[in-house]
Amino acid sequence: MRSVWDERTRLQKQLDVERALAEAEGELDVIPKDAADAITSAADGSRFDLQELALAGLTSKHSLIATIKKLQELAGDAGEFVHYGATTQDIVDTGTVLQLKDAHRIILRDLKKLVGKLAAAADQYKALPMAGRTHGVQALPVTFGFKLSILVCELGRHLDRLTELEHRVFAGVLCGAVGTYASFNGKGISIEAKVMEKLGLAVPEICWHASRDRFAEYASDLSLLSATLGKIGHEFYTLMATEIDEIEEPFSKGTIGSSTMPQKRNPALLEGLASLTRPVFYSASLAREAMLMEHERDAMAWRAEWIALPEICIYTACQLRSALSLFDGLQVRAENMRKNLEISGGLIVSEKVMFELGKFLGKQTAHALVYELAMTAQEQGIPFSVLLKQDEKVRRYLDDRQIDALLDPANYLGEAVEKVEQVTALAKAKGWTDGD
Repeated sequence: MRSVWDERTRLQKQLDVERALAEAEGELDVIPKDAADAITSAADGSRFDLQELALAGLTSKHSLIATIKKLQELAGDAGEFVHYGATTQDIVDTGTVLQLKDAHRIILRDLKKLVGKLAAAADQYKALPMAGRTHGVQALPVTFGFKLSILVCELGRHLDRLTELEHRVFAGVLCGAVGTYASFNGKGISIEAKVMEKLGLAVPEICWHASRDRFAEYASDLSLLSATLGKIGHEFYTLMATEIDEIEEPFSKGTIGSSTMPQKRNPALLEGLASLTRPVFYSASLAREAMLMEHERDAMAWRAEWIALPEICIYTACQLRSALSLFDGLQVRAENMRKNLEISGGLIVSEKVMFELGKFLGKQTAHALVYELAMTAQEQGIPFSVLLKQDEKVRRYLDDRQIDALLDPANYLGEAVEKVEQVTALAKAKGWTDGD
């Protein structure tokens, strides 16, 4: 991802646009065919010195003129036809779209890989009970596979969004100074269409120099993906806490958790995964602010994208690679999941007891009864099972064996397993797991 956004790549993408422009204009007799061939041959980034271009840019105070002049020099006599009719933003914006399209391939590739790993893990652990938690405390039992399946669907929706936006976002622009094609002598619309065909980009409906919603949309959708990845990092960070200890991130010999505490095995991967979401949020906000363009275009808002887009793509790509590493070696502590399910002495399934008693007493009456027993258990430290077995109202309808069965968390998983199976089948059917 870094190579997609480095200076050498940026230069070559801009030269690719200049090359396609020359080819299209040669084919449409806007410039001589031999001039188009010479420009095409000269548009090779390896023949350009980045330091030389940077120094020239300091003098010109212009983001592209040094590149144009060097291309003109390399093209010889044909150099008079370099950049013919185009404006700087045509070349820079279309080059950026080409970079973004390459970045998009990496994002989709790794996202599909991640969904595939999550779906496989969800299937593996579809029946492994663990404590479900709401408001930070235990609520009802779920399964680890069920928890993962929710993430499979969330990431799958990101895949759908990122795929659906392709026809909008990956459109170039080549229409001259204010977007009217005035400099192309009546052939501008045809030139733009031919250039986009050569570059593999969509043809825009109209000039979008001052309409930055394409880049803002992509940045916003990546920020949604980053949010999910950050949430995974934070959730698993919590599950790795010593007092919970239900999972552990991959650990390799030689990893150091602390410069002073030898025993530490910190959630370093998970912290890194979670920590990148906020920078992505801020960069996505910067990309949206670039939509506040003045008149037909300005450079104040425009240049913010040069900062925001690379950062968003690089940080999100890093999160994806971290998440892939996480699920390559995640340690799942089933015995601790079971221990945590039992830590409340059966209170985690008090709802099941309530509904069972509700068959005889009515739901609201049963709720009041079980509530009182549950509060007593928590406040006096008496096991919930003991209180149930001692209560005369409960004993009228439930014996010890029935109470023990009701208090087994593995017996109150609802249709979690069936839902996991539905989700993994859906992920496969929708192509969410097709990463290679």
